[in-house]
Amino acid sequence: MDWLLHPDTTPEKLALMLVAILLFVAVMGLILFGIDKIKRLPVWAVVLGFLGPTVLFLVFGLLYPGLRTVRASFYDNKGREFVGVDNYVRAFTEDQFQIVLRNTLLWVVLVPLLATFIGLVYAVLVDRSRFESFAKTLIFLPMAISLVGASIIWKFVYEYRPDQGQIQQIGLANQILVWLGLPPQQFLLDQPANTLFLIAVMVWIQAGFAMTVLSAAIKAIPDDIVEAARLDGLHGVGMFRYITVPSIRPALVVVLTTIAMATLKVFDIVRTMTGGNFNTSVVAYEFYTQSFRAQQQGLGAALAVLLFVLVIPIVVYNVRQLRLAEEIR
Repeated sequence: MDWLLHPDTTPEKLALMLVAILLFVAVMGLILFGIDKIKRLPVWAVVLGFLGPTVLFLVFGLLYPGLRTVRASFYDNKGREFVGVDNYVRAFTEDQFQIVLRNTLLWVVLVPLLATFIGLVYAVLVDRSRFESFAKTLIFLPMAISLVGASIIWKFVYEYRPDQGQIQQIGLANQILVWLGLPPQQFLLDQPANTLFLIAVMVWIQAGFAMTVLSAAIKAIPDDIVEAARLDGLHGVGMFRYITVPSIRPALVVVLTTIAMATLKVFDIVRTMTGGNFNTSVVAYEFYTQSFRAQQQGLGAALAVLLFVLVIPIVVYNVRQLRLAEEIR
């Protein structure tokens, strides 16, 4: 039965596919034809049957590994000797990791603010315009691209060739600089601006998400509120400041916190574009580097715990704001 776990030939793969289809049909049949019997079972049995597997997955797939990571952060690189908070002290005191923390702070502050601002302004400008659908599609398209794919695209945009003779720049950004009579730049090497150019990639991707959510929130603003504001003389910036923004505040909170959490976990862009070199690493990439490349298991675990701790306030704030919004309703 080894072919079930390691199918090599085409017939084995087809057989495995057939087995999977039969299992799916069998499970669905049990669910459909067992509904009447499920109704006769005690409530606790039904709850256990549906929630039991989920709880097991959470315990063994999330809680247990999380506790082991916290434990590993207090041990040395081999996980044998207890070192207390030494790994955390290193993460906050060594110059290398201070740069990582600085970069992470820049990402978490700039990406949500810029992406949300761009998405909001764009949503307001194209709202009820003649080409609204087409305009929204253009800015949402980057969301359909993987972070690795977007990174490769922007790596070509930032491509640099030495300015020697008549060498043509193949990177769009540098070619534009040449057309403007300016020297080409090494966007991904020059510090600390290279971090800002990496951030631009994430903003480019997340602006479409922000625009989609905020556009839906804007369309949900009651017409009577808008009409009353216009009768009071509000137009343009005044309408945006006093009516639009306060009305969509819950959606703004959701967008900001969602993008912030996604930014804290950013890995693909840094890995693909610079490999964490030239002082561009962030916490999410650094704990991978320390754990799996430098074999610093304890330090990598400490960075993973630090990343988890950074996410908690954002989640708590998001939940509190959602509860406040529900209470207002």
